[in-house]
Amino acid sequence: MIPKILSEEIHLEDGRKIIIETGKLAKQADGSVVVKMGKCMLLATVVSSKTPSPVDFLPLTVDYREKFAAAGRFPGGFFKREARPSDQEILTMRLVDRVLRPLFPSDYHAETQVMIQLMSHDENIMPDALAGLAASAAIQLSDIPFEYPISEVRVGRIDGMFVINPSKNQLLTSDIDIIIGASENSIAMVEGEFNEITEEEMLDAISYGHSAIKDQINAQIALANAFGKKNTRTYEKEASDDELEKQILKTTYQSFYDVAKKGLSKGERSEQFSEIKDEFLKKFSEDEIDEKSDLISRYLKESQKKAVRDLVLNEGIRLDGRKTSEIRPIWCEVDYLPSAHGSSIFTRGETQALATATLGTSKEANVIDLPTDQDEERFYLHYNFPPFSTGEARPLRGTSRREIGHGNLAQRALKNVIPGDCPYTIRIVSEVLESNGSSSMATVCAGTMALMDAGIMIKKPVSGIAMGLITEKDKFAVLSDILGDEDHLGDMDFKVTGTSEGITACQMDIKIKGLSFDIMTKALEQARNGRLEILEQITNTIPSPNDHVKDHAPKMIYRRIPNDYIGALIGPGGKVIQELQKESGCTIVVNEDPKTEEGVIEILGTSPEGIAMVESKIDSITFKPKVGEKYEVKVIKILDFGAVVEYTKAPGNEVLLHVSELAWERTENVTDVVKMGDVLEVKYFGIDSRTRKEKISLKALLPKPDKKD
Repeated sequence: MIPKILSEEIHLEDGRKIIIETGKLAKQADGSVVVKMGKCMLLATVVSSKTPSPVDFLPLTVDYREKFAAAGRFPGGFFKREARPSDQEILTMRLVDRVLRPLFPSDYHAETQVMIQLMSHDENIMPDALAGLAASAAIQLSDIPFEYPISEVRVGRIDGMFVINPSKNQLLTSDIDIIIGASENSIAMVEGEFNEITEEEMLDAISYGHSAIKDQINAQIALANAFGKKNTRTYEKEASDDELEKQILKTTYQSFYDVAKKGLSKGERSEQFSEIKDEFLKKFSEDEIDEKSDLISRYLKESQKKAVRDLVLNEGIRLDGRKTSEIRPIWCEVDYLPSAHGSSIFTRGETQALATATLGTSKEANVIDLPTDQDEERFYLHYNFPPFSTGEARPLRGTSRREIGHGNLAQRALKNVIPGDCPYTIRIVSEVLESNGSSSMATVCAGTMALMDAGIMIKKPVSGIAMGLITEKDKFAVLSDILGDEDHLGDMDFKVTGTSEGITACQMDIKIKGLSFDIMTKALEQARNGRLEILEQITNTIPSPNDHVKDHAPKMIYRRIPNDYIGALIGPGGKVIQELQKESGCTIVVNEDPKTEEGVIEILGTSPEGIAMVESKIDSITFKPKVGEKYEVKVIKILDFGAVVEYTKAPGNEVLLHVSELAWERTENVTDVVKMGDVLEVKYFGIDSRTRKEKISLKALLPKPDKKD
């Protein structure tokens, strides 16, 4: 049977096009599409179970994978099969998940899986920008309940002009790299990094991206109509009890409201909320509780949520007693860890991050080996979120997707303030020791101070703040520096980082169906004021980077040598460089400049003497005497046919002083003229045409005896 193929084209302003196609692949999935741009091809499928799962949330899985075959490559290592997802793949999964999740019905609890696979790679196309379009298009062709189509685009700005879905090479010259997820009428997700742009410039980029998204949504609708729009499936609604809901709201709402208004700490507030719930449960028998436990639990949460949200909207009072634009008390400290190359503590309210900075050579760079990207990161950041930070005890099961996402955001926030000529590979590690909201932004602040404490001459310090939102019909409140509960009970988590001059990174998650530009503008304005206030606290603690690295931190020296000398420095089987590292206590890395083909030598060590030893060895190896010049040499070996000497200004650089060049007279024994350890002055003649070896002479500097008659 020949498949019936349907497709729609999306034309970009620069003449490129995106094709959405269905009907050829994966027809047993509830919905499947292939998205093409250039040679890039993504296959997206969606499948949702016909029966609900026994949970009170949507068990949605978004999976994005890049196949090595798509780029004509083999997986690295011994295991020649794609295994667990890379950090970059996980970050793409998060980008798509955050846009899709709010648009499923709140009572839809069927296991749902969205899979996106890169089937063919184009080096001029970044596939992560197409993943959201592919996922939404697949859902539109299914009968799965979903509010309306969405899409995602990447926006860059090159020479002042916005570009949709730029290539990786184009991004090298772009001051904006932002991915926007949106529906036709509102923004759903924003994530990006910037080179200190203004809030207005960021909004312009979002607006430009949103226009392109509308075209992609129209294409999805047209494809679904051509395919034959399916009736949305019926599904088993979650159980409800209107009378019980009213009873719980009437009985507990005011009590929750009163506790929320007290401005208690996280622990005290949780305890008093629990007491209200326990007191209410006393009204029911054990059998009634067993029968209706899920409903009771749900309605109690809803009552608590309504009370907290109403308090903010009606009185402008938050759970910890702050006003909507107020920031929690902050204290900071640097140089806390005596052995770290740089360290800092940043504490804001009940959120605390301890950051360390470690300096190294290029061989400590983070190697990226993906089908779509082979690169090295000379600056990277790792974020750790242990269970004790929230007072919990749970097993550690490796790095979570949340930790990867938060670490990436903090890394992007700080990346562009690292000087381009920084000689070090830098690793920042943030340990979240306490958490009650905004731990990723605490990481940015702590990371900034750790870099300055380490003596890295960052361009400007960076601070970060997390903004929240509570909306109800026409009323809304934007919250600065949100708590964990405000994140959970609110409608938005909008993280913004930047210097005193502009924004360096952002990430926005929303739980409602979309966000208007008016609310986003207010959030950005409020975020800027908060950012600057936090920045003042940072600069009060450490006004500027230390003017040198710590005594126990390694010092980096760069040397360049002609390509011809690289082999001599390394030695046979690495013997020379290994012995030199052992003797000096330094780490020596040899690279080759791809443009000049010169050897680039990195010398990393804590001892000035050790560094000087390495530099002396390099000077010795690269020392090149000039023809006709005189040089001081030292005798280091006596042979029958001459003496081996080394240049005193280049120890280790050896040359043979032949017996015939010791004196004008015939010399029978070398030791008659020179002895071990003698320091002599010789003349350099270059390469001897007869022997093809370097020639030096002692006798050339001696008076030539008169000829005998």
